Amino acid sequence: SANYHRTAEIVYVTANSASVLACLLAAYLVFRFGLHRKVVYRLSLYPVLASLLLAMASVLATVVRSNYAKDPPTYGALCTAVGWLIVYAQWTKLAFTAWVTLHLFCFAVLLKNLQRLEVLYLVTSLLVPAVVAVVPILTDTYSPIGNCYISAPNDSDHVALIENLVLWNGPALFVLLAASVAMAVVVIKLIQRARCRFEYEPISNDDAFLKAIKQLLPLAAFPILFFVFIIPVLVFDVYVAVYPTNFNESLELIVLVCIPMWSFTSGVTLLVHISVVRYLARPKMRVDRRHLQLQARILRRV
Repeated sequence: SANYHRTAEIVYVTANSASVLACLLAAYLVFRFGLHRKVVYRLSLYPVLASLLLAMASVLATVVRSNYAKDPPTYGALCTAVGWLIVYAQWTKLAFTAWVTLHLFCFAVLLKNLQRLEVLYLVTSLLVPAVVAVVPILTDTYSPIGNCYISAPNDSDHVALIENLVLWNGPALFVLLAASVAMAVVVIKLIQRARCRFEYEPISNDDAFLKAIKQLLPLAAFPILFFVFIIPVLVFDVYVAVYPTNFNESLELIVLVCIPMWSFTSGVTLLVHISVVRYLARPKMRVDRRHLQLQARILRRV
């Protein structure tokens, strides 16, 4: 119905707008505090910038689809361009998420620092998605029917369904599942090492290893949250493929919230990461003065 489509559009645009704000704020704070000078923070920033691009492209796709009837040739071309941008941003975010996971896994589990491979991270994450996003242009499956995403021209056409499976759903599920497992291993390893050090070595609050753990743990949320919010989208795609004539409005609304969450959670994760970093870097002079004042009072009473 018209009311449902209007509601769905408002939900989708609002969620993506919130994602844009979260990612912009996170990116601003990274540069504001000079965190971009270190590799681990740049690796955290890259998927957030990809998420920002994805959220902005998604809002633009809604605008293009809403105005498609006014000038089909013009808005059809715009729809293809926006569709390419969406797929490119999705794959860029996925690639950077995979590289962040690999970097942290090698650092925390294998004790190897791969910061010299940052150029490789950038080249592969920016060029490979550009090639992948061209395929739907060649098959002409970027359609306003699916909000400028890969969509079938009619119910009997399975080209778009196959492309969705091959170009996004399949690789995304595999990569994010592997990345989530790897991050779980990273968290377990870091906790184990921290417990061992607590048992055999006196650790102060300023211990470098403890600070490293606190700084790295928020980054584990990147692939895990991405994986959690992509599951409903995959379920919806399978449902549509199996029951093409049985449309479920409630399930689609859930999907329309989950897709922007890919971007929103990236921005929030980086904001939490920055908060932890700033908290650990805070000066402790005020606390020390209070401690000295308390000691002086006790000594006077004695």
